[in-house]
Amino acid sequence: MFSGILRSWILLLLLPVQLMAQNGVFVGTVKDKETQEAIVGAIVALEGTALGAQTDTGGMFRITGITPGSYNITVQYVGYRTVRLSNIQASNGNANTLAIELERASSELKEVVVKTYTYGKRIETPLSVQSLTAEEIKSNPGGNYDISRVIQALPGVGGTGGSAARNDLIIRGGAPNENVYYLDGIEVPQINHFSTQGASGGPQGILNVSFIQDVSLSTSSFAARYDNALSSVLQFRQKEGNPEKLQSNLRLSSTEFAATFEGPISKKTTFLASARRSYLQYFFSLIDLPIRPDYWDFQYKVTHKINDKTTINAIGLGAIDQFSFAAPKNSDLEKEYIIRSLPTINQWNYTVGFTLRHLVKNGYYNVALSRNMFNNQLDKFEEASFGDESKRTFRSRSQEIENKLRFDVNKSVNGWKYSYGISGQYVKYNNDLYSVIRKQVTDTAGNVLQPGLTISYLSAIDFWKYGVFGSVTRRLLHDRLTMTLGVRTDMNSFTTDGNDPVSAFSPRLSASYALSDKVNLNASVGRYAKVPIYTVLGFRDSTGSLVNKDNKYISCLHYVAGVEYLPARSLRITAEGFYKQYANYPVSALYNISLANQGADFGAIGNERTNSNGEGRAYGFELFAQQKLVKNMFITASYTLFWSEFTGSNNIYIPSSWDARHLVSLIAGYKLRRGWELGVKYRLSGGAPYTPYDLVASRINYLSLGQPVSDYTRINQERLPWFNQLDLRIDKKINFRKSTLDLFLDFQNIGFAKNVSKDYYTFKRNPDNSYITTDGQPVQQDGSNAIPVLIPNINQTVIPAIGIVFEF
Repeated sequence: MFSGILRSWILLLLLPVQLMAQNGVFVGTVKDKETQEAIVGAIVALEGTALGAQTDTGGMFRITGITPGSYNITVQYVGYRTVRLSNIQASNGNANTLAIELERASSELKEVVVKTYTYGKRIETPLSVQSLTAEEIKSNPGGNYDISRVIQALPGVGGTGGSAARNDLIIRGGAPNENVYYLDGIEVPQINHFSTQGASGGPQGILNVSFIQDVSLSTSSFAARYDNALSSVLQFRQKEGNPEKLQSNLRLSSTEFAATFEGPISKKTTFLASARRSYLQYFFSLIDLPIRPDYWDFQYKVTHKINDKTTINAIGLGAIDQFSFAAPKNSDLEKEYIIRSLPTINQWNYTVGFTLRHLVKNGYYNVALSRNMFNNQLDKFEEASFGDESKRTFRSRSQEIENKLRFDVNKSVNGWKYSYGISGQYVKYNNDLYSVIRKQVTDTAGNVLQPGLTISYLSAIDFWKYGVFGSVTRRLLHDRLTMTLGVRTDMNSFTTDGNDPVSAFSPRLSASYALSDKVNLNASVGRYAKVPIYTVLGFRDSTGSLVNKDNKYISCLHYVAGVEYLPARSLRITAEGFYKQYANYPVSALYNISLANQGADFGAIGNERTNSNGEGRAYGFELFAQQKLVKNMFITASYTLFWSEFTGSNNIYIPSSWDARHLVSLIAGYKLRRGWELGVKYRLSGGAPYTPYDLVASRINYLSLGQPVSDYTRINQERLPWFNQLDLRIDKKINFRKSTLDLFLDFQNIGFAKNVSKDYYTFKRNPDNSYITTDGQPVQQDGSNAIPVLIPNINQTVIPAIGIVFEF
């Protein structure tokens, strides 16, 4: 399959290219950022050309006759700060739909028309915010159109140590479940396929980049309207469908096929819809790996303009995932370990929602109504004896269901900007769990070497979550100083102190001072709260009691200060220091380790008794530089130095599983002539801590569990070597009269770097797959006559992705 796509790719490159037609189109709207009112008469211009347009009475514009390529766009209107959009792609295949917001300025007219802002000033969150455009995501080397993977290149964002195989977002030393995700104002709990329950990470993103206009990541100073965030808020802003005609794009690569359609339904209604199907299972079969991942995903957005004041959006996102195993043709110890150590996975999830925005005097209000559901089925059997109930070691049948409503009012009056609102959720969680923690093991004489421990329960809970929030922003000292004060509190009807508004009381204050037009000083302090994950809340002990109802809201206090330097309109340099202090973190009662160390494995976390007596801290600083598209080149570079430490019940701080200390990222892209583009990305991170194996317990339990046992008395006392990876991407765009063909080659780890993860533990085997023993007899259940072996887990693989994108 891969070779066939490669031959087709080469043949297409050799085809004679027609003269480039000038059929590119930009359509969109320009609105007031604070009131969402349409701006009439705004000038939208393409830099370096004579092309442009003026918005009509509905704030809409249309620019036609554009030569295909990348453009910087300036948008200006009297009394507003001029905005510059960078690296906006025009093609003959699809019109590019843009939604642009302008911010009012109180400066004098002569200042307003001269200043241009590529990096817009964010009022509520003036620091710790990074953004990416859709084009930056699409062209990201090694990203393979996966938004979650692209985010890992931003400052302060790391992945799972020693591996680039998963999309876990480790932000400023926090665990993967400390992040929240919003799609057009609707919270989306799962953004990855094969998601780890309780942590949200996974190996492949769900979101379709063809829907996305831009992405913003806030790593502190969160707006008060967002609940349950401890480390970040990731906002995905989707574009609207083409209001003029039906258009499509098809993407075929070595791992998947995706189809996206958009267009008008009526004069007031547009749509976007997509479906994607993977064929990774065939690829892994071809290279004789025993895993068989298989997934579908679907996404849609419908926008209806009821009248000039009211707009309603309907959005949906869903995925179907299956992860199974097949016997390899040529087995080895590593493949056998994989089959025995991982569970089979059957998952599906969806999020559907409606948002209504109604304009009122000096502002607008939003109503967001949504429902999301996550269905997770996990199975594991001793010696990979799939279907043999007598060999079952793990079973989970769980569902998480949330029904959410949020109402917020946003206004700007006499220099004051304020917002307030309420939110409510009705939550249902159920789990049918059977988990063998360890089997009873006896020696040949029948003496018990290890007592058995099994967790088994059927749990179903439902409860309410509710919150109120508000914030106020004021500009002072002739717009040089911007102050924002926000407050939020959340409550629930389930936990012991859930109805205490003080336990999750979350005030936050941020300030930004402009020393000059090019230098801003920023600082913030805030307290943020998160309810424990549902797998913790729904756990029942052997008596059937919900023993974790006494768990408290996890809290995190952020202190952040930094400087922003804008030496040129397309160049931004920032430096920030941060300190995060955690309290009430759940700690495993069985192993006495913080749940902050879990979440990078497949399956689920939290199905155990926990105590809310853990603490944590993460601190460090970040350097970041971003050069938007100038003279056909763009560059992003960052360096983060940080420490991440958490305690168990003993109050002793130890490095967390995410304490890599150093994160380096460099991305560069260059747009050549004749539709060629070249991009490179380099990532470097320090060695992540890991917990060594308990060799005695591992020998005893390996046959029944299929995996070794970690020595939690030495939690995270070892470190992996440093991780590094160089990725390369090459694009060739061919524009025909009314269509565009994008051919791409994407290589991960093209530098053949050796990246090391924790060793595999297994027993030696004969060529016929039977165990080698010290006495020549069948292997004993306690492994006493087996021969343990540690297999180095080194990945030096170059992963190529090749494909085409056809727009028409």
